[in-house]
Amino acid sequence: MLMQDVEIKQIRNIGIVAHIDAGKTTTTERILYYTGASHKIGEVHDGATVTDYMAQERERGITITSAAVTCEWKRREDKSSQSYRINLIDTPGHVDFTIEVERSMRVLDGAVIVFDGVAGVEPQTETVWRQADKYKVPRICFVNKLDRMGADFFRCVDMIQSRLYASPIVLTLPIGKESSFSGIVDLVRMKELNWTNDSLGATYQIVEISDEYRELANLYRVKLLESCVLSDESLMDKYIKEGSLSEEEIVRSIRDLTLKGDFIPILCGSAFKNKGVQFLLDCIVDFLPSPLDRLPVLDQSIMNQSADLEHDKGLERRPSNDDPFCALAFKIVNDKYGQLTFIRVYSGVLNKGDTIFNMRLAKKVRVGRLVRMFADKREDISSVSAGGIAAVVGLEAITGDTLCAINKPIMLESLEVPPAVIKLAVEPKTKVDQEKMSLGLSKLSCEDPSLRLNVDEETGQTTISGMGELHLEIIVDRLKREYGVEVNVGRPQVAYRETITASTTQEGRYIRQSGGRGQYGHVWIRIEPNKQGGGFEFVNEITGGIIPKEYIPAVKKGVEEALLGGIQAGFPIVDVKVFLYDGSFHDVDSSEMAFKIAASMAFKDGAKKASPIILEPIMKLEVVVPEEWLGDLVGDTNGRRGKIIDMVDRRGLKVISALVPLAEMFGYANDLRSKTQGRGSYTMEFSTYKQVPFDKSREIIEKFSFKR
Repeated sequence: MLMQDVEIKQIRNIGIVAHIDAGKTTTTERILYYTGASHKIGEVHDGATVTDYMAQERERGITITSAAVTCEWKRREDKSSQSYRINLIDTPGHVDFTIEVERSMRVLDGAVIVFDGVAGVEPQTETVWRQADKYKVPRICFVNKLDRMGADFFRCVDMIQSRLYASPIVLTLPIGKESSFSGIVDLVRMKELNWTNDSLGATYQIVEISDEYRELANLYRVKLLESCVLSDESLMDKYIKEGSLSEEEIVRSIRDLTLKGDFIPILCGSAFKNKGVQFLLDCIVDFLPSPLDRLPVLDQSIMNQSADLEHDKGLERRPSNDDPFCALAFKIVNDKYGQLTFIRVYSGVLNKGDTIFNMRLAKKVRVGRLVRMFADKREDISSVSAGGIAAVVGLEAITGDTLCAINKPIMLESLEVPPAVIKLAVEPKTKVDQEKMSLGLSKLSCEDPSLRLNVDEETGQTTISGMGELHLEIIVDRLKREYGVEVNVGRPQVAYRETITASTTQEGRYIRQSGGRGQYGHVWIRIEPNKQGGGFEFVNEITGGIIPKEYIPAVKKGVEEALLGGIQAGFPIVDVKVFLYDGSFHDVDSSEMAFKIAASMAFKDGAKKASPIILEPIMKLEVVVPEEWLGDLVGDTNGRRGKIIDMVDRRGLKVISALVPLAEMFGYANDLRSKTQGRGSYTMEFSTYKQVPFDKSREIIEKFSFKR
């Protein structure tokens, strides 16, 4: 048991996250090289990196989907034979693929946030930082690209403090600046690490701090020690008496502060120039948590019912092989070999061939094959233990499913999928490809929970919704490459409605005589507006048998069919009341069909006289922007015929709530990013239907009147 605990302590499940182009994939590539997991350093610009294996990633030079790799690292001062196993996930930096960061943060124990030494804190950095806050993920910061012109380590540290509201602990200082950057000062051990001219940066010298950097190093060393003793009275007493702490005490204190989230260690380097990555690896194993450092997972289904059950040990799973098995499926990948389900094991052991329980499906599922992933490559394994990350081949599951022991069910907290912000209409270029397109989109939406599919019953359009234009562009490209389906892409049609604003009466007569039995239907109806959201109401006021009872349902059906045809532009009619109050019939020629046609004619003619209007969907919009962009966003919202209903402050940000017509919101995602330098975000949901202004109404009638 002790040996197993030691093994779990040696595991680090971490993610590499940052804004796009901060150097995440380059840093990951160096980590794999220095740990011996790969024997050649691949570059993003060459399309040769391990974790960017998709064709679209290599062509565009960006990360699109998160990739899992496993490597091992032994600290340079560690004399034991035990290595640390690092399960690492390289995540995308583009906001369109934020679901990849979201689900990685959900299952990881720690994170390395990479910063561009020139740009500092960028928009997506703020997003991933909030995601780490949401899941209480301890993190360390790596200020990268310090060899570039304009790089400023200290400015970046200030931005981390002011814009991310973090408390940084600077652990390293840069030696040299921009093109002369040559190494780092290690403030824990008070040594310089100078890299040689070795192009791979595999070797470096540990020397005493030079006179040039000693004063600055002493200044930041004092800040480091003062941070270390803040929450430990015994260390505070020692520091006051002796003026210093041992290396072991400093490391232990930094680790404690990092795990609590009180402080964030700040490192520096240049991954592309192969400087500082080995020290980063040391800090990953020194300061980021093992699975044992995280709290036990709790049964959410019971926790939601009673807070008093929180301390019931039967409702939690500890990161131990002795506890019942439970895991979370956090990622699905479909390839030529079938479906891969990535799982994070929180407790127990999963063996190849085991039968486990899927809580969402409420059914048993069998584990046929277990693999350890190395980006797009896989290695068969016989089991995965508590704290481990692996993939199951052919398992029936989707993202967010809880997998557990059959006789010990537990429901873990699932994933929160961000709302879609943009929608496109898609159709196959040939009818033959319709089934292939449906199959491809179904599989892609299974992989990507932020991709939504919908078939509009009114327009017949298939629409896909996602996080941005690039996101949907990649989906369309994957349909073509992976499923052999080329599609036409267009803007979706807004689902307008029509209604009336005045009351009127109308006669409907359908009389036909063509030898033999004819057709006779005659009705008088009164049409009135209904309250908003009241829908269609039919009231039968016939008395005395003026119209036989058996024909009344036909009259109602005739009106209902007329509602679908619209009044002015062919859109469905809503919120009307129809009263049947008079009419006549013929003993021989009257029929249900005749009365249905008569009622339909009466409603169509009468609705035209009842001051018809067109309604449009109004969306409730919430925009979060830095305060300096508030004026621009207010003006833009007004320009979209929007009405601002609320405005509040949120930690240096402004949150604007508004009601805006859906027709004015196409392309908003890109417009918002360009107006706020990518720092704005928004969510949108349907609110109500409201009347379209007269000028817009005329445009809609001219455009869609062909439907009538």
